[in-house]
Amino acid sequence: MHRFATQEEWDRSYADGRRFSPLGDRERSLLATHTPPPADGRALDIGCGVGELAAHLSTLGYAVDAVDWSGTALAEAAARHGTAVRWLRLDIESDDGTPLHADGYDLITLRFVFPLLNSRARTLHALGRRLRPEGAIVVVAPRAADTPAQRRRLALDEDELAALRTDWASTTVHDAGGLAFVILRDPCRTGTTTP
Repeated sequence: MHRFATQEEWDRSYADGRRFSPLGDRERSLLATHTPPPADGRALDIGCGVGELAAHLSTLGYAVDAVDWSGTALAEAAARHGTAVRWLRLDIESDDGTPLHADGYDLITLRFVFPLLNSRARTLHALGRRLRPEGAIVVVAPRAADTPAQRRRLALDEDELAALRTDWASTTVHDAGGLAFVILRDPCRTGTTTP
């Protein structure tokens, strides 16, 4: 994920203490209601940062793989949350996905990540190929209309939200305290290769 920064810039940002908004109660409630873990459920948190969402998914009962491009963020995540999560340094768009589980995931989350992807549709379709039957991808992002101009690059406008939902048989959008909380299920399989 390098649309707006280099890997070194992400590391420096985390080292300087910059963080995204903490996981909110509404997000926690939506995850529990709409994506409860099945038996032996496995989740993949992309762009996990310092690990708050990944650790929460672990407490829900998922076995969690958490991916980030920043080694600094992953070191802090591991120090805070320990071995309850498998922490992986990986660029989901361009690195070899070999470290990811070959048998797929029941839940894949992208919190504050989707707007930063270079190849949104390609990456989303490829992630859809990693979903187990009945699995879901959850995208959480600020809405552009509710976001100050200087931070709008981290948000999605209504056209981008509509495009995000293309090629999925089942989609729902919820409000999570001013954030768009998008649940995607049943991907329309295309020829997209898996990252």
